[in-house]
Amino acid sequence: MCGRFQLKSEQDWSAEFGVATPPDLPPRYNIAPTQEVMTVRRDAGGIRRAGLLHWGLVPFFAEDPAVGNRLINARAETVARKPAFREPFQKRRCLVPADGFYEWRRMGRARDPYLLKMRDGRTFAFAGVWDRWESDAARLDSCAILTTTANALVAKVHDRMPVVLDRANYDLWLDPEAREEDLQRILRPFPAEGMLALPVSPRVNSAVVDDPECERPVAEAPPGPVQTTLF
Repeated sequence: MCGRFQLKSEQDWSAEFGVATPPDLPPRYNIAPTQEVMTVRRDAGGIRRAGLLHWGLVPFFAEDPAVGNRLINARAETVARKPAFREPFQKRRCLVPADGFYEWRRMGRARDPYLLKMRDGRTFAFAGVWDRWESDAARLDSCAILTTTANALVAKVHDRMPVVLDRANYDLWLDPEAREEDLQRILRPFPAEGMLALPVSPRVNSAVVDDPECERPVAEAPPGPVQTTLF
């Protein structure tokens, strides 16, 4: 599951992703589904371009674009077979820059948020797919973030995590000629030893809150069993 993440523009993510002229965006501490998210795609000439996409994939064949509200994530295990994601996985892949993502640990009726990030604090990329929906009056480019099984660190909070790509695999993920077997090989959990999990303020629970307080560390929640119910 990946339902919230952050991207703070003061970090020089554009150099990391080989994008010369990224859009000027304010820091985002609590990016939520149905909002616009920064992505990196490769154009027809092979140049990486940064731009905003709607988070919640609307398949090109959809009758109602509201279907995207339910398609914020695609499971790596089935992305090549599901009708909504099959063609985007084959032809339209993107990077979704981030410097942290949130997961919630359920304990009874309580829901404790954690910020998961790189141990060295650097920006990273989720594996994403995108599609273009068009009607007589509108056009919408939208995306979904791939998920996989949790690594040992994230599993203490949730049983799924977004696919965080190794930077050495960015070119492969964006290559329109890449073979499916090579793509599947890189859709794996990111190594737990390279990440940190920090309990943070419950302010992040609200999708309308987007400020630095969302990532404010709090006392560690008491240990308990992990429940796999989606938040």
